[in-house]
Amino acid sequence: MNVIMEKQKRIALIAHDHLKDELVLWCVKNKDELKKHFLCGTGTTSRLIAEATGLPVKAYKSGPLGGDLQVGSKIADGEIDMMIFFWDPLEAQPHDPDIKALLRIAVVYDIPVATNSATADFLITSQYMDSQYKHALQDFQALTEKRAETMKKEFE
Repeated sequence: MNVIMEKQKRIALIAHDHLKDELVLWCVKNKDELKKHFLCGTGTTSRLIAEATGLPVKAYKSGPLGGDLQVGSKIADGEIDMMIFFWDPLEAQPHDPDIKALLRIAVVYDIPVATNSATADFLITSQYMDSQYKHALQDFQALTEKRAETMKKEFE
């Protein structure tokens, strides 16, 4: 199944506590590119980015209060095209299962994900940032139905 990512991207911005300042600085540095796109993110991160850049950032709940799950749902619904998620790999998070689920769903729906500033720099300067991008999604519904049929036959 082919999906078209439009020229104006819908970008989720997320950062763990120790990396919020780094993401805010990255957004300030890339404000001219980011202002061309629709921005959203989790709780405090959204507010900090909006205050520092003056850009509108739709805020979901804080990550530990369900914000990661809200963003994951938007990815699954095709409402987020890419994610910049500065996560702290050295500190345990109380909502770690939600974080893993968010990263997994981003891979399932084949969206670009940056987990640090170097990767975010590569994404923001990509030729695809200002153009449509066509990518193929695996048809998981058909795959699930095929697996169910196989299992059904095994039990008959």
